[in-house]
Amino acid sequence: MRSITTLSLQYAHRFYGFRGEAQYLHGHTGVLTIEVEDNVEKGVNMVFPCNEIQKTAWDVLKNFDHALILREDDPLLPAILKVYEEQGIRDGHPTNTMKGPAFETSLAKAYPECRLVVTKETMTVEGMIKIVYDLLKDKLNIAKLTFTSGVNAASEEFHPIESVDRCPLCGVRLENGVCPKCGYRK
Repeated sequence: MRSITTLSLQYAHRFYGFRGEAQYLHGHTGVLTIEVEDNVEKGVNMVFPCNEIQKTAWDVLKNFDHALILREDDPLLPAILKVYEEQGIRDGHPTNTMKGPAFETSLAKAYPECRLVVTKETMTVEGMIKIVYDLLKDKLNIAKLTFTSGVNAASEEFHPIESVDRCPLCGVRLENGVCPKCGYRK
């Protein structure tokens, strides 16, 4: 069975080297749907609490919200960083409180202090699914990801790992036999 939840992300990007309207810097509201698969946990009668799926995903993905997403070879990137440096906001600003932890994978690198994500490939809906799966595959038992942005959408099915050890009281994945949410010990 699956538990399904959605997250909304506001971001700006462009398709560097693309011919058409998307070559210009523009913004989107993207909606990410995450489907997590497992057995229904006795006691809580659900696969995984949707609010816990959101919390787990948001801890990493909030770096994409209200962020600029550029490909690493985009000539706008050095110019943006220069402007941020001149404005004194490249290393963050006290009002920038929605940032997640910095990350670097083979697909993307987050610079939370300046609300910037740099990608290896053009940030399409398909590219976002690749990045999200890479970031969350060890945290959630992902069966399917769908990302929509404007009139564009993509979806991919995954082969989730076998059942994970979860808390019988709240459904959260146990860490070393202990629930990080309620303290239950196996």
